[in-house]
Amino acid sequence: MAGIKNLNKLLKEMKPKLVHKKFVFCTVSKAKFNKMKLNPLLVFKEKEGIAVIIERKTADANSLAYSDIWTLITLNVHSDLSAIGFLAKITNRLAEEGISTNVVSAYFHDHLFVPANRANEAIYILNKMSKI
Repeated sequence: MAGIKNLNKLLKEMKPKLVHKKFVFCTVSKAKFNKMKLNPLLVFKEKEGIAVIIERKTADANSLAYSDIWTLITLNVHSDLSAIGFLAKITNRLAEEGISTNVVSAYFHDHLFVPANRANEAIYILNKMSKI
């Protein structure tokens, strides 16, 4: 099933949804990861260790270090993995307001992690962008 590639259509149909949970980015060794029962939202194997995105409460319960707290915004449009400019447009607009963004592109949707204390502002900006 192919997703949408047209930038204007992607922006109009992105339907951003705020996930009301707090997430953190952590790293663990392979040995520690295999011993823990984390159920992470995302796992990415880097040469330095295993990066995980997990709920803050899970990190705290497992004594995992993290530096910032993030909130997830899912863009509910099926964006094609080869779409050009969609995330650049969004992240540049948020950057203009001083909102950092960590992006995860999955098969059907793009997901934005924004600082938890700026999540409402970010969702407002994204909703405004979708009314082009």
